[in-house]
Amino acid sequence: MRFSFDKAACQNTRRALRREWLLTNGLGDYSSSSILCCNTRKYHGLLTVNTPMGRHVLLSTLEESVSGGGREFFFSTRQHPGTLFPHGHEYLEGFHLDQWPRSVYRAGEVTLSRELLLVSGQSRLVLRYEISGPGGTPPLTLRVKPLLAFRSFHALTRANSMLRQDTTPAQGGFGIRPYESLPPLYVQALGSPDPENRNKDNGVVFTAAPDWYRNVVYFEEGERGFDDAEDLFMPGLLEISLPPLPKGGCVYVTAGTEPCLENLGEIWKAESLARVRAHKTGRGLAGQLAQAGEQFCIETASGRPTVIAGYHWFDDWGRDTLISLPGLTFHAGREDFGLRVMAELARHIRDGLVPNMFSESGDHAYNSVDASLWYAFALQHLLVAIPDGLAWVRQHAWEALKNIIKGYRRGPGMGIFVDAEGLLHAGDAQTQLTWMDAQAGGAPVTPRHGCPVEVNALWYNTLALADNLALAFHEPELAGESLLSAMRGAFLRRFWTPDDGGHLGDVWRDGILDHSVRPNQIMAVSLPHAVLADEYQAQVVECVRNRLLTPYGLRTLAPDDPAYKGLYQGGPESRDAAYHQGTVWPWLLGQYADALLHTAWDVNGAVQGLLETIKPLFCRHLAEAGVGGISEIFDGSPPYGPGGCITQAWSVAECLRMLKRLKEAAPGVFQRWEEDVAHCLAHPDSGDTTGVCRVTMKLRASARAGEE
Repeated sequence: MRFSFDKAACQNTRRALRREWLLTNGLGDYSSSSILCCNTRKYHGLLTVNTPMGRHVLLSTLEESVSGGGREFFFSTRQHPGTLFPHGHEYLEGFHLDQWPRSVYRAGEVTLSRELLLVSGQSRLVLRYEISGPGGTPPLTLRVKPLLAFRSFHALTRANSMLRQDTTPAQGGFGIRPYESLPPLYVQALGSPDPENRNKDNGVVFTAAPDWYRNVVYFEEGERGFDDAEDLFMPGLLEISLPPLPKGGCVYVTAGTEPCLENLGEIWKAESLARVRAHKTGRGLAGQLAQAGEQFCIETASGRPTVIAGYHWFDDWGRDTLISLPGLTFHAGREDFGLRVMAELARHIRDGLVPNMFSESGDHAYNSVDASLWYAFALQHLLVAIPDGLAWVRQHAWEALKNIIKGYRRGPGMGIFVDAEGLLHAGDAQTQLTWMDAQAGGAPVTPRHGCPVEVNALWYNTLALADNLALAFHEPELAGESLLSAMRGAFLRRFWTPDDGGHLGDVWRDGILDHSVRPNQIMAVSLPHAVLADEYQAQVVECVRNRLLTPYGLRTLAPDDPAYKGLYQGGPESRDAAYHQGTVWPWLLGQYADALLHTAWDVNGAVQGLLETIKPLFCRHLAEAGVGGISEIFDGSPPYGPGGCITQAWSVAECLRMLKRLKEAAPGVFQRWEEDVAHCLAHPDSGDTTGVCRVTMKLRASARAGEE
C-alpha cells in the first residue's frame, strides 16, 4: 500500500503531528517520527539502536536547510515551548509512505525530496535527497546539523559536562562517541563533487561547532503525564554540495554505529531494491498487515529470534509473542522464523511456565499464568500451516508441551494450581497473572485471581491438544476424555449465568462468580477445542457482539457496567485505570471471528456483518497513528480514538489472521468488501480543507478502475 498525504494534510499540523511512520531493520533498531519529521515523543528518533542495555536513541533528528544565492531555506522543524521551529513544514508539499517514507519540499521553483531507509541487519540509517529545478538557479548547498540524544528511549537528557564533544574524522563526515557505555555514531555524506574546491571530500565539508539545542518539546509525553522536554547535542555542520540545476540529482547522508566504507548510492540502491522485491507479491489488506508484521520479528544481538510486542516502548513478552506468532509468521509466509521462535521459547520453559518478559541477561520474568497455554494455540496454527508440522512438533515441541502440563499440575507457585475439578486457579489479591494486568495506586485495577474464564478455556484446549498429539505419537493420553468431560461440566456450572440473555462470567473465586461482561468469555468458544458446550456458544457470541464489539475491536468491559471507562487518557494512573475497564483491543477480533464462524448458521451473512462493522479499522485507521499499522488500543466510547503503542504485534497479527479466515469462509463476500475498502482508501472524503491521505492498494488484475 502507498499512503500519500497531500499538502493540506501536511499543513494541518494538529493532525499531521499525530500521524507517525516507522522503519525497522530486523535487529530491534528503528527509525520513527511524525509525517512532518517533527518528533513528538521521546521514543522518536532517526536512529534508535537495540543495545545489550536496551534501546537507545542515538540520532534524534536533523536540522536541514538549503542555502544558495545568499538565502537559506530550512525544511526541518522541531517543537519548542509554544512554537514549531524552524518552520520547515511550511514548505512541505506532500508525504508518502510505501516501503519507506518520502517527503517533498518546495521553495520557489526548487523541489527537494528526502527519503529514509534503515539497512536490514545493520545499525545504519541512509537518507537520500533529490534536488530538481530550473536552470539559472545559483549553486545550492545542503546544510545538515545532526542533533544527538544518546540516552535510553525511556529517558530524556539535558545539557551536561559528561558528554564528550570531540569528533574524529571519517570519510565525508565525522565520528563521535559521547559516552563510553554506548556505541559510537558515524555521520557521513556523499555530495556532488565540486571540481573548483579541492578541500571538499566527496562534495562534503564538516565543521565542528559543538552546541546544545535546548528545550526540545515532545507534546505526546506531556499528554501522557511524563516530562516532555530535553536538550539535544549538535556536534557540528555538514555542508553537502547539491547537483547543479537543471540536471539535478541525488546526494546521500548516513548515520551508523560503524564507519561506512561503501558507496552510499550503491547501499541505497541495493536496500531499496531488496525491500521492493520482498513485498512486491503482497496484495490487499492481508498483504499490508503481513508487511507491517515484519517490523516485530527481530533477532537480538545474541542471535535470539523474538517478537517485539509493540512500538515504540514494549520489548518482547511471552504472551504477546505466542498470540501474535500465527499471524506474524505461520499465516504470513515466515514459517521458518516462527519455528525458530517456538523452539527458542521451549528452551526457556521453567516449572511449566513460559517467560512473561524476556531479558538479554537471561533473568526472565515468570509471572504469567496464561503465556504457556498460548504455546498450545501457536502449535495448533503451526500444524495447520506447515505440511510436515507434526514431525517438527514431535522433535522440537512435544516435550515442551508435556512439561507445561506437568508443571501446572505440580503447581509452579504464585497461587497457580489445578483444583479438585480439574480447573486452573491462579494468583491472589496482590497478583495480576492474566493479560488484564494493569495496576493503579499499587493495586490491581481488574482483580482476576481465582479461576479466570479464558485461562480455563486455554487450559482445556491445551489438554485436548496434548491428547490428540499423544494419540498421533502412540503415547499415553495426558488427560483422557473422562477428565475433559468432567472439566466441561465444572466449567459450565461455575461460569454460565442466564443473566441478560446468558453469558459467561469472568472469574470464579471461592464459590462466587464475577458476572462482569468481558471479552475473555469468547475464548470458551473460539479456541480449536472449545470448553463450552455447543448449545451455549451462540449466546456467548451474541452477548459479545451486542455489548462489546466496536468497529476497532472488543471492549474490555460492557458500557453499562458501573466500572466502565470509555476514555483512555491522562497520566499513567488514569490510563491504567481504563486499560482493561472498557478500552477496546483489536487483537480480540481474531478470537471473535473464530467464535463467530464456529457458531454461524449463515456464514456469508455473518462474515458480511462483521466486515461491515470493522470497515473503519481499515478505511480510516490505517492512515492515522502508526501509518500502515494497527494501534494497541482504542477508546471504548465513540469516536474510538487510538491510543497506546502506534502499532502492536498482536493487533496486526490477529487482524491479519481474522481477514484470512473471513476470506476463506466467504470468498465472494470478502472480495466485494475489500474492493469497496480499496475504493474508500483511494477516494477519501475531502469535504473540508484539512487535507486527505489517499491510499493505493494492490488487489488483483480485475480490480476496479482507479486501484492498482
